[in-house]
Amino acid sequence: MAKTHRGSGIRHLYIDPNGNVHEGVYNNGRGTCPACGRTGVKVLYTREVDENSYKVCKRCNTAIGRGKIELATASENAQE
Repeated sequence: MAKTHRGSGIRHLYIDPNGNVHEGVYNNGRGTCPACGRTGVKVLYTREVDENSYKVCKRCNTAIGRGKIELATASENAQE
């Protein structure tokens, strides 16, 4: 059986580290998690901090939900 019957997956426009958007190139929902800093992970889960929403990875989403870690705001990360 061909693999064409399977879904196309999660699609987002690819944005390179310089901030340029590449049309037609997708990163399949992968990026850098703002909570743990890991790169190349799927950031699919939305968490709210100080009226801002951040997309985090699966492990950080679970840890934040259980109260094990807190998602720091971008302003706190800039001060360090």
